[in-house]
Amino acid sequence: MSPEITIVIPMYNEEDCLEATLQVVRSEAEKVTDSFEILCIDDGSTDRTPELLRQASAVDARVIPVELSRNFGKEAALAAGLDFAQGDAVVILDADLQHPAHLLTDMVAAWRAGADVVNGVKHSRGREGRIYGLLAKTFNALMGGATRNGDFRGASDFKLLDRQVVDAIRACPERHRFFRGLVAWVGFRTEDIPFHVQERAAGDTKWSKRALVRYSLRNLLSFSALPLRLIAVAGFSTLVLAAMMAGWTLFRYLRGDSLSGFPTVILLQLMLGGLLLTSLGVISLYLAEMFEELKRRPVYLYRAPRTSDRRADADTE
Repeated sequence: MSPEITIVIPMYNEEDCLEATLQVVRSEAEKVTDSFEILCIDDGSTDRTPELLRQASAVDARVIPVELSRNFGKEAALAAGLDFAQGDAVVILDADLQHPAHLLTDMVAAWRAGADVVNGVKHSRGREGRIYGLLAKTFNALMGGATRNGDFRGASDFKLLDRQVVDAIRACPERHRFFRGLVAWVGFRTEDIPFHVQERAAGDTKWSKRALVRYSLRNLLSFSALPLRLIAVAGFSTLVLAAMMAGWTLFRYLRGDSLSGFPTVILLQLMLGGLLLTSLGVISLYLAEMFEELKRRPVYLYRAPRTSDRRADADTE
């Protein structure tokens, strides 16, 4: 029999907070239902996270570890969570407890009242560096304008999804996924619940500024054609500017006081050369994304537990 609620927790090197996270999540889940599972997606951790998850599963069968074969990234871990989840509703929750687990009660209540998607929306972002916060706000603004399917200000991966929403997202064939964008794209009845970002239970963020920029650019390219449209706008604007300059030059020539051409030619060459190179760069990025998609490689690979793993875990208890 399928559980009513599946709680998906992506994990990467979370040994410091794993036990506390499972304890808190288990306690909050028991307040809303007797039928739940906690699906822990280990995204290729290099610390003791896989071992601790196997031990936790041996003690409580509701804790289900899924070990990916290597680090595929958070989006792949979320995709794995949706694939393995069996519940009528699926809750996505961060392992560091910055997503307040006590809101499970409100989320499940909203779902039972008829909402298909319950979004956790950041009312405040907690303590974070200025550069990190600026990059995050810029990314959310760009994605909101690019997708035209929702407001990404304060958006997070903290969500509850009805089973039909999960199935709709799983039916999307793309390999490079943007979870928040897909949830906004599929639609359905949505309700927002504001929350304050909590302090990390332990450890430091796994996101560097460089990784955040790379993640943002890849999601923008994979989920939106906005950069290509911007190239078209820039090209048309350049054409209009060139026509205006040509008309002005002809007018000055007919009046007999035309300007010397060398600075104008150099300026136009630099402008057009920069525009062309930038355009080719953006098109190349899209071609690279298409190349990756055409390979049709799986989003993730997972590692099935061996008998020796279970025996080793039993020996440590």
